Amino acid sequence: MKIGKFDTTKKVFIVAELSANHNHSLQVAKDTIYASKEAGADAIKLQTYTPQALTIDCKREDFIIKGGTLWDGKSYFELYKEAMTPLEWQEELFNYARSLDLEVFSSPFSKEMVDFLEPLEPVAYKIASFEIRDYELIEYAASKKRPMIISTGVATLEDIENVVEIVKKHNVELALLKCTSAYPAPLEEVNLLTIPNLKDTFKVEVGFSDHTLGIEAPIAAVTLGARIVEKHFILDKKLPSPDREFSLDPNEFKKMVQAVRNVEKMLGEVSYKVKKGVEFARSLYVVKEIAKGEKFSRENVRAIRPGYGLHPKYLPQILGKRACKDLKKGDRLKWEYVGE
Repeated sequence: MKIGKFDTTKKVFIVAELSANHNHSLQVAKDTIYASKEAGADAIKLQTYTPQALTIDCKREDFIIKGGTLWDGKSYFELYKEAMTPLEWQEELFNYARSLDLEVFSSPFSKEMVDFLEPLEPVAYKIASFEIRDYELIEYAASKKRPMIISTGVATLEDIENVVEIVKKHNVELALLKCTSAYPAPLEEVNLLTIPNLKDTFKVEVGFSDHTLGIEAPIAAVTLGARIVEKHFILDKKLPSPDREFSLDPNEFKKMVQAVRNVEKMLGEVSYKVKKGVEFARSLYVVKEIAKGEKFSRENVRAIRPGYGLHPKYLPQILGKRACKDLKKGDRLKWEYVGE
């Protein structure tokens, strides 16, 4: 999948999610973007919304967050007002990210926000987990002909089938991200085995949007085929961000990136070629001097280390045949030494 200049078939696309980790400071936002680049991110992702685009300012029970989240007791409106990245910053943040050679894109949360982002020319549109039911938003974003990345955190199988059909209708590239929409996500609810199943079922690029604590889950996800990794990134965990608990700081993010890159090297390709270690394998060697015309026997030829002689599988064929020349102890056995 091509995302800007990046090709996910060649390298895992590692995305740092800014989210609410700017602490209402443009400078902190820019410093965070810079730090993500230094930590090895390939891209920075913003969120583009206003609280009014997501909910209404209402304190009735339905609109108060509950259920054991980090934000219990706040209204949805209050949380989104606190967490939003001001629209007036976003062009500057896009330009700053590009000056650092980072790919940059955003999650729009309404059709109006897609229109807002279009002049900024994001390299993709990301649909957040909680928006996967908003088929109208997905249809509209896909109509802009940019690559689409969609998190599946609260999606039913039917939802995923529907949004894949919507996006493919517009003939744009699509990636589905396995995601557990809990903050932080319990390890037993991550279900990483869904990643290869998404790939096999929908024949699209797959990745992982992570809300667990630590770096183990993204590393494991890559071993299962994730070609996009998205993780929340924070400049300093002392910042009073609503997302800080499940965000990585620069040192943690750098360790994750290094681990993912190491896993990529280890995954390599399907190969049965032996490149190293053959010298420690067994092969056929002369272990006792053999005169020309003398028969090969188990006393003068053995399968021993190193592995530079004939394959041991040929020993039964060689036994009883005569040497074509004088052979010394330690000679590699070769077919040219074997007569009738």
